[in-house]
Amino acid sequence: MSQLALDKNLIDFFNKNPNQLYRSRPLAREMGIHNNEYGRFKHRVKALADEGVIARHKGGRYGKAFKIENIEGILRMTGQGYGFVDREDGGDSVFINKRNVRDAIHEDRVVVEIYAQEPGRSPEGRVVSVKQRAREKLVGLFKTAGHYAYIIPDDKRIADEIFIPDDARGDGVPGNKVQVRITKWGDARQNPEGEIIANIGTPGQGDTDILSIIHEFNLPLKFPELVEEEASAWPEVISDSMIESREDFRGRPVITIDPDDAKDYDDAIDIERRGNTWRVGVHIADVSAFVPIGSATDKEALARGNSVYLPDRALPMLPEALSSRLCSLVPNEDRLAMSVIINLEEDGRVIDASFHETVIRSRHRLTYADVQDFFDGRGNHGFSEEMQQMLVDLRTVSVLLKERWQASGTIDFDAPEAKIVLNDDGSVAELGVRARLESHRLVEAFMLLANRVVPEGVNRLRQSTEKKLPLIYRVHEQPGGDKLNNFVNFTRAMGHKFDPGKKVTPKRFQKFLAEIKGSPYETVIEDQALRTMMKAQYDTQNIGHFGLAFKHYVHFTSPIRRYPDLVVHRLLKAYLNDENTPRQIRTLNEISRSSTQNEIKAERAEREAVKLMQLRYMTRHLGDEFNGIVSGVTSFGLFVEIPENLVEGLVRMSDLKDDYYEFDEVRLKLVGRGAGKSYRLGQQLKVKVARVDLTLRRMDFLIVE
Repeated sequence: MSQLALDKNLIDFFNKNPNQLYRSRPLAREMGIHNNEYGRFKHRVKALADEGVIARHKGGRYGKAFKIENIEGILRMTGQGYGFVDREDGGDSVFINKRNVRDAIHEDRVVVEIYAQEPGRSPEGRVVSVKQRAREKLVGLFKTAGHYAYIIPDDKRIADEIFIPDDARGDGVPGNKVQVRITKWGDARQNPEGEIIANIGTPGQGDTDILSIIHEFNLPLKFPELVEEEASAWPEVISDSMIESREDFRGRPVITIDPDDAKDYDDAIDIERRGNTWRVGVHIADVSAFVPIGSATDKEALARGNSVYLPDRALPMLPEALSSRLCSLVPNEDRLAMSVIINLEEDGRVIDASFHETVIRSRHRLTYADVQDFFDGRGNHGFSEEMQQMLVDLRTVSVLLKERWQASGTIDFDAPEAKIVLNDDGSVAELGVRARLESHRLVEAFMLLANRVVPEGVNRLRQSTEKKLPLIYRVHEQPGGDKLNNFVNFTRAMGHKFDPGKKVTPKRFQKFLAEIKGSPYETVIEDQALRTMMKAQYDTQNIGHFGLAFKHYVHFTSPIRRYPDLVVHRLLKAYLNDENTPRQIRTLNEISRSSTQNEIKAERAEREAVKLMQLRYMTRHLGDEFNGIVSGVTSFGLFVEIPENLVEGLVRMSDLKDDYYEFDEVRLKLVGRGAGKSYRLGQQLKVKVARVDLTLRRMDFLIVE
């Protein structure tokens, strides 16, 4: 039989059996291929699969190729060399086998051709092209072998080593962490090439590991000289000319409440009881007065998108001359603000709100700890009677607001947060869980209130003016698709039942989470519920905020550390002053997109830095035993978290010696084939610290029987 005829017979066979999958040998039998022709037949099957004429599935099975038009999305690689593409059109993620990744790397925006879809499984495709690189710089370990030099990337989702030509080694030192710029992306047969642009230092020494994370996420360590010059050019004292056009709120009893170690204060509050109503003031630093659109400072703030807070340092969005001094609402100094005055009914319902460009003077700088001491009766820290009454009133109204929002469906995810205390030399002195105080919730309530009434106020201003300026909203899409279905199946496996109904609502989630309070799996289910939610993001199209159950929501209260808040201030001013459209309006969609990306990058960097500090601490506890809870179950082992310090480690499948365990994907548990012993999410275990790898930022546990 000729090659052409064989190929045609194969294609015809699969067209007649579109829903069947075959391995090579059974396929040959079905098609009547003799043993002496099998080698040639198997070669053609593989070749047609490589060309996409037929589809190759997991386990070496082949079937009909269902070609679909190309789609775009973000490639998410795994440490095993394969990946998935999150589609921009919202469809199911597309599986990408290692051989079909081409020159794409983790988080690249790619064009994918889908060529196969097995019933009940993810569609499978191949990368056609890379539309946008996620990064051009990587961090890794510089190694040499004879005349050959290469980088092993820190990010294990980038499987290939980076070849470094002799003339591209820069000041890199073999054995050190370095930053490399990719100069050639390579392909399936050839590794990428790069040039070393920064020698970071020796792994495990000084702040090399934190600097590696900073370089890994391409975070800026310092401001350009022109930006520092612009920030320093402002006078240290607010001038009369800057005040004269503003409303004078310096007589209001304004206070700030922040962490003990806060360096910038961008929000202040006050409250006044008026008969049966409340008058609340939320005053936010007017950063827009000091950062003109298009200035070097503005461009740098947009590029950064937000401040990044690592355990040993902060990487601010604005230079210190602005963030910690001129824009910071320090006590007993005149400061420019955007103020929101909100009148509330006695039960916390909003009557109306007004917006003002103001000058304020904070009376007191309070800390969360001091306020909590007062609430708990541990002393008043010298607060005046007026101050004490205001704190009581603020507490009363914050509780009313929270109750109203909870009644409307707001989901209160109160996830624990790691607390890391460092010594002067950067070593970890203390590791624990950050206390969630009532004083935190108090401030949070008034910030949520302001972020909610600002877009509602803009809508009213739109109706009273011919200007129809857009706004950057903070939106949160309702969950759905595979994520929601997986959560339903997961809760069933945990012995509970979450019914999303025909249309899932925040109230359904809220009610279900209340029902599982106090159950052994409360923490695990809450964590899975949080993972089921879509990621909140910035957008000019308002679809509401699902998690908060708010129809209108923006970020307005932190312009010192978030760029979208600064933009919202500018837009609000344009409405208030009937100004011409700020030229920045034309780029709001791009600002929304880049701000969301920068936020995700910052969160990941912060998470990796926290993990690094936790593991540094755990190197002192090799061989020690801890009580933990199973926080994740995979085909390669169990993730176990120590609740007292939120450290997570892996019990590898290879270290479970007492039986051969299989992964139950539906019930998310490991089941022993022999004795039937099982490990499942939420299960309490005693574990021993077996290995800590700071370079790979991971830790292994052994189960203590």
